[in-house]
Amino acid sequence: MKYTYTILLISALAVISSCSPKGPYALTNKVYKQHADTLAQVIEQTQPPMLADSVGAAIPGEWVGTVNFNLRKPNYVIIHFTAQDSVQQTLKTFTIVKTQVSAHYVVAKDGKVYHMLNDYLRAWHGGISRWGSITDMNSCSIGIEIDNNGNEPFTDQQLNSLVALLAQLKKSYGIPTGNFIGHQDIAPLRKPDPGPFFPWKLLAQKGFGYWRDELLELPPENFDYATALRLIGYDTRNLTAAIVAFKRHFVQTDETPTMTEFDLNVLYNVYKKY
Repeated sequence: MKYTYTILLISALAVISSCSPKGPYALTNKVYKQHADTLAQVIEQTQPPMLADSVGAAIPGEWVGTVNFNLRKPNYVIIHFTAQDSVQQTLKTFTIVKTQVSAHYVVAKDGKVYHMLNDYLRAWHGGISRWGSITDMNSCSIGIEIDNNGNEPFTDQQLNSLVALLAQLKKSYGIPTGNFIGHQDIAPLRKPDPGPFFPWKLLAQKGFGYWRDELLELPPENFDYATALRLIGYDTRNLTAAIVAFKRHFVQTDETPTMTEFDLNVLYNVYKKY
């Protein structure tokens, strides 16, 4: 009888918990708060440097707090597709420790925007990546995941919400137009997202990233496309991967690893915008 009562009590508590007004993410929100509090304690530390010279003698040190500082602002926005089957699956992926991945925002198919990490904190969305001379994109960027399996068009609701979100981020942090890029751009050997269905042209028209002009000027005879790709930001240590990444973003109708005459015209046009 006691065992049966215990089982009923546990079941009742589970039902109450599932109906809690705090919602299904109350526990992960609590963990987030605890982690953020821990980071805040680290920031508040005011310790002088504890240093020693080559013979082990202590070097004098003192903490003197400057009055001129603020939080580091993100300077890039990296756009991804989730490559999963639902926004619920993605939220679960980002709220369990073992996956070791996260993003600042997730945009659902119905346009709902989930904010998962304070913009000033470092999400784990870029992985091993490079853009120009930056080798740690996570430390200077905001990651936005769009609920999309990679083989389907993005919904109008998603794009409307994404444009509104990008406008807010650009205004809040002064993010340059050219710094709205895709995961494929910063990790060409590993990632194809946000993929061929992503409307980069539409975003460029709204002021988020660049797109080619309708009329394309022929590049000069000595045009070095490898150098142009590198100056835009692509990691050209694997030139084939850089070409594919560029074409996925700025050509989209063709992602073969060769540069056609049209591709060269597009590259020259885009390169001059950076």
